[in-house]
This record gives sequence, structure tokens and C-alpha cells, in this order.
Amino acid sequence: MKEAEIRRLLAANLLCVFSVILTAVVPALFWDGFSVLGTHLAWLCICSVCVSALSIILHLVLKPNLSPKRSSFAHKISRFLKCCMYFFMSCILFHAIIVLYGAPLIESVTETFLFAVLLSTFTTLQCLCILGPNIQAWIRVFSKNGAMSIWESSLQITTMCSILGAWFGAFPIPLDWDRPWQVWPISCSLGATFGYGAGLIIAPLWIHWNRKQLTYKSR
Repeated sequence: MKEAEIRRLLAANLLCVFSVILTAVVPALFWDGFSVLGTHLAWLCICSVCVSALSIILHLVLKPNLSPKRSSFAHKISRFLKCCMYFFMSCILFHAIIVLYGAPLIESVTETFLFAVLLSTFTTLQCLCILGPNIQAWIRVFSKNGAMSIWESSLQITTMCSILGAWFGAFPIPLDWDRPWQVWPISCSLGATFGYGAGLIIAPLWIHWNRKQLTYKSR
């Protein structure tokens, strides 16, 4: 395993962490009254858009899982449309799962859907960037010992950390503390964001620590 590849992964992940921090800081410079808690829905939109844009740019620049086969323009358009469809389906699926876990069905629909979009950005979009719209590859990566590169190992860690962070973020909601961050879905979205950021930092460190034990099968 090349150290240069691990450094590329670390640099890319740190950029993603930095972009999340900027979404909480930069808008406040131009928008009076902006805050992550006070204007949470706006922050959800800004964070999702910024993380999505940076993830796509990093994928195009770094090409972590570039296929040796050259594809036609029509194939690229078809692949792009599939990715858009998968992302939208992921948002709907996450929305349904969140409701099944106790979120309001009719009330706070906008809040729940934007939270689902944020989760899809932290998980599904990253899968689409690394693996493309290939469900078999997704199943392979998230099965035991299924990763074939450090990028896929990082994808495993960040995805699980994002989902666990969102789940742990739901614990304070029913508590009788009357804090502003207990309003739905603030604690869950902050939990998912902290989980995503933690996963981005943990992944390259874990890969570097276990680099001698990690052996990736050829494609």
C-alpha cells in the first residue's frame, strides 16, 4: 500500500471536513441572523449542496476508482442520470426509514426530508462517487472484507459513522431539557454531521495504522 495514496485520501477527507465547517461560518458573514440552530433548514441545504459539490469535484480530480475502459458520451449521460435517480430514491428511502423510527409523518415533512437529503449526501452520494450506480459493488463493499482499495475502506467507515451519528443524535430529543438543539431534526442532523466528520478523520488514520494487515484483492 503506497503512502502517497493514503496522503491523498487524508487530504481529500480533510477538505471535506473543512467544507462542513465553512458551511457553518461563511453564511453568517453575509446573512444576518444565520446560525446552525436558528436557521437550521437553510444550513441543511447549504451543507448538503457544498458537501455534494466538493465530493463530485474531488472524484473528478482524484479519480479514485477510475475504470480502465473508455466509455462513450451516451454511456456517461446514462450513468449520470442513474446516479441522480439513485440519489433521489435514497432520499425517499431515508425519509421513510426516519418516519418509521418515529419522526412526524405529516408534521415537519420539510425538516424530515432535508435531513434525509443530508444523510443521502453523507452516504449514498459518496457511494455513487466511488462505486457508481452499481448495486453489486455496493453490496460487495459493505460485506465482510469486501473493500478493494483504501477509498472503499474509507467509504465503509464514513458511511457507518454518519448513520451511527444520526442514530445517537436522536437520544436527547425526548429528554425534558427544553434546549433549542432538541427541536427536530437538529440533534440528529448534527449527530450525522459529527459522525461524518469523525469518519473522515478516523478512516485514513485507521488505514495507516493497519496498512500492513490490509491486503486488497485485485479487481
